[in-house]
Amino acid sequence: MIIAISILLFIVTYALAAVWAERKVSAFIQDRLGPMETGKFGLLQTAADILKLIQKENIIPKAADKWLFVIAPIIIFVSVYMGFAAIPLAPEIIGTDSNLGVFYVLAIISVEVVGFLMVGWGSNNKYALYGATRSVAQIVSYEIPAGIAIISAVMLVQSLSLHTISLNQGILATDTIKFLGFWKVNEVGGILAWNIFQAPHMFIAFLIYFTASLAESNRTPFDIPEAESELVAGFHIEYTGIRFALVFLAEYGMMLLVSMVAVVLFLGGWNTIFPNIGPLKLATWTTGALWGIFWIMSKSLMLVLVQMWIRWTLPRFRVDQLMGFGWKVLTPAAFACLFISGIWRLLVM
Repeated sequence: MIIAISILLFIVTYALAAVWAERKVSAFIQDRLGPMETGKFGLLQTAADILKLIQKENIIPKAADKWLFVIAPIIIFVSVYMGFAAIPLAPEIIGTDSNLGVFYVLAIISVEVVGFLMVGWGSNNKYALYGATRSVAQIVSYEIPAGIAIISAVMLVQSLSLHTISLNQGILATDTIKFLGFWKVNEVGGILAWNIFQAPHMFIAFLIYFTASLAESNRTPFDIPEAESELVAGFHIEYTGIRFALVFLAEYGMMLLVSMVAVVLFLGGWNTIFPNIGPLKLATWTTGALWGIFWIMSKSLMLVLVQMWIRWTLPRFRVDQLMGFGWKVLTPAAFACLFISGIWRLLVM
């Protein structure tokens, strides 16, 4: 319960900070200042916004399906929140050390699709229904290359436990880890022990997963479910107050969750970036509970920053471009990575 409540409070705090950071990132890219009035450098702007949303009336449209309309935002947020249960934060800190941690995260995230359908149908609004339909088609399509890219990493480690996957990328590893299959690095740890360097195709698998995760998070250039120029506000057009805040909290929570999964699978998890070099035991000195939390969060937040950067840099895909890219480019490339992982595991590792 302590860990669960701590994660919930962290997600809320992180979302407030992430909204402010995205406003500042977009302002920097567009050569403007962003929020500056509420608090120093606008630091209290998102806090003021959430206070406003909490106090606003929760309006339910007369023609809406009341129960679907009310429950949908809760399902969307809870499905994202429950995904954090299997994420290892440090060698000794993990919510649930399940042997099927990877499968659990993929399964629980998929429940979010049900929430999107409930939002679109329950709102009884054509724009909301269009946005929800787009979101479901997009997420279901991009879950395939994302899942296959994840399996490419799992095949190298031979485990579905996110904790075991993290252990096998650092100095605490029990099996021999080789940089690109040749040089033993598990005794020195550091960045060369990460999965992304264990085979030449793993960087491509990481890019495939990260690209697909943008689509699963409804982030640009895959944000057509919320295309303001076409759908006014997308699937959540009818929501106000705290329910509107829950939908946005889930979106920013999903950004962090998919980033943490990417870090655990490809970027060393809670392991340090520093190796042990002779008498300098940098990896040993920067390993532990507090260091583990620092490393996994810093890596994850860097990926979140990249997601924000992409949003304010790239244009939005058309629907046909989005679906074509997912099925014709990412899916075949993910299958190629899966095939190479099998060959690499048999012949090299």
